[in-house]
Formats: sequence, C-alpha cells, structure tokens
Amino acid sequence: MSDNPIGASYLYLLEPEIRFLEAAVEHLIPTDELSPGARDAGVVVYIDRQLAGTWGVHGRMYRGGPWMEGTPQQGYQSRFTPQEVYRIAIREIDQHCKTAFGRPFAQLASDDQLRLLEQLEKDEIALPSLSSKFFFDLLWRNTDEGFFADPLYGGNRDKVGWKLLGFPGLPSSEYRRLVTSDEPYYAEPVSVLDVQTGQVPVDAEGFPKHVIIKRDR
Repeated sequence: MSDNPIGASYLYLLEPEIRFLEAAVEHLIPTDELSPGARDAGVVVYIDRQLAGTWGVHGRMYRGGPWMEGTPQQGYQSRFTPQEVYRIAIREIDQHCKTAFGRPFAQLASDDQLRLLEQLEKDEIALPSLSSKFFFDLLWRNTDEGFFADPLYGGNRDKVGWKLLGFPGLPSSEYRRLVTSDEPYYAEPVSVLDVQTGQVPVDAEGFPKHVIIKRDR
C-alpha cells in the first residue's frame, strides 16, 4: 500500500492515512546532510505498530469518563483512543485541505504542508471532533519515539537515529573496562532486533559484541 522503502505491511493504517503521515513526519524530522528523515527511517511503520497494539486501543487505561479538560501534568485526557485520534484527525484535516486547497494534505505543495502543520501545532485549525494541537502533539511525540526507538518496534530503520546521536544501543561488556575512561566510545549500534535475529554475536555473558568505529580525534 505504500512505497515506503521498508516495504512493510500495515496492520491498522489505511492508504490515505499512510500518505498523510509519510508527508507529515518528513516535515517533523526532515532528511538532511546528516541523516535520512523520519519517513525513510520507518516512523510511519512504527506508528502503525503502536496503533495496532494495546496502546492504540488504550487497553490498560480507564475509559469510563467523565471527560474534562485536564492540565499537561495530568496526561492523556481524551475520550478517543489513539487509534480513533489518528483516524478522525487525519480525515478531518484532509477535508479541511480539500476545502481550502482542493486536494488532501499528502498532495499539497511542501510549503503548504509545512504551513498547515504549524497551524495545527498552534491550534489555529478548528477540527470538528478534537483539538488540532492535541493531534499534533501526539503525532510529534510518536514521530520522536519512532525515530529513536529500537528498530524492533518498526522505526529507526538501519538505526539512523542512533547513528545520528552516536548511541551504541545495547551495552557491551567493554563498558566495564571503559567506564572510568575519558575516551569517546564509538561503535556500530546494536539493537534488540540484531540480537534476536542473530545478526550480532553475543559473548558468554550475553552481551553483544560491538564493532568499534575508528575516528580521528
């Protein structure tokens, strides 16, 4: 359904929603000279996996109401589950775009997409069912998670987020020797998925073996 280079099948998102999110997340974490952006990192796959799981239906949260306006410190306060938030918000934003521009969000010019996302962030677009800022904040949080979470969860393809930060992933037994060293530690990042699939060997204690990257200081 998508030309996302991961080639993954989607569990919850529909094709118009995939197109919307691929365009949106690429504006939130764009491709530049340092790293691929959120789209190529598989962030939409990550979001889909979360929506299709327990979190997507708020399976562990109280949902009986009453639904009152909360403070930021009180956490999630919507009567809608994350599944419903994404489905409703994307549909209503696309309808807004069709009314204003004659086409859905994914087909807008890049500048128009960016401007509309800025309006969502500032709550300047009145959606019929929920706050546009509420949706934007959830989308931004999930984009950030998907770019930096373990690839096990569908995002952070090729560990691009970790490579951008210089984060080595799972700890190695080498950490014990280097814990008091002031030398930078550069290694090819290792994910849970790497260990589960046998792509990275582990030592007798179960620690992955890191491949050290040589860098000029």
